[in-house]
Amino acid sequence: MKLSDLQAAMIAAMKARDKERKDSISVLVSAVKKAGIDAGCREDIPEDMVNTAILKEMKSVKEQIDTCPAERVELKAEYERRYAVMEEFAPKMLSAEEVKAIIQEKFADALASGNKGLVMKSVMPEFKGKADGKVVQEVVASLLG
Repeated sequence: MKLSDLQAAMIAAMKARDKERKDSISVLVSAVKKAGIDAGCREDIPEDMVNTAILKEMKSVKEQIDTCPAERVELKAEYERRYAVMEEFAPKMLSAEEVKAIIQEKFADALASGNKGLVMKSVMPEFKGKADGKVVQEVVASLLG
């Protein structure tokens, strides 16, 4: 995902007068711009940085959904709508089967060691922003177990 695509989607939501969608996309745009400024690449923000910022914001909204009190139905519904909009822009994650295939193909030597910490340390850079860390951890545990 490119920052320009996010900005175009935000403008489209503004023109459609869809305030909730615009607000959700605006949060993503702000997070991406902040990440770019922090990394010192304000003008040309790479796609992997955009994807990382989107995933980080999604994680934060997911935590808000999980910690929202049950009696605050309208607030929880708002968080869920925001999460649904953000999901549209999130990078596609690899499935457990795809993760397993990649680990067996590229990291056979690390698997042979039998050390879960060593395996996780070597495979996580490969899956950063491409697969959920919990999925990778479960696959590694099943391969070593």
